[in-house]
Amino acid sequence: MFILNPQSGIPIYRQLIDQVRRMIAGGQLKAGDDLPSVRELALEHAVNPMTISKAYSMLEVEGLLVRQRGKPMQVAAENPLTTTKESRLAHLRPQLDSLVIAAKQLEISDDALIKELKKILNELQS
Repeated sequence: MFILNPQSGIPIYRQLIDQVRRMIAGGQLKAGDDLPSVRELALEHAVNPMTISKAYSMLEVEGLLVRQRGKPMQVAAENPLTTTKESRLAHLRPQLDSLVIAAKQLEISDDALIKELKKILNELQS
């Protein structure tokens, strides 16, 4: 369900928060869906349970998740994220900005960057 990369330089809890936000905005996680328990996710990705708990708590404060005693964390019935295409794209904007800046610094042309993005998209859809 989640892809957590300890080598990315982005804190694990931040990776998890970003992925949950995107999955809710994109409709992959819907209101009432259960999330894996802290223990399950920590074991699966070999990370400290406190890291997962921190991410879930921050998402709960944002109103995206709800905690119910004795049950898994769930996606909140009403979440502050809208599901328009524009709002979903807005979630990607920071990563796209970083990608474009890195490409410019590496003197990679716009055409080459777009070609590589299309290649990656095709690989991921296969």
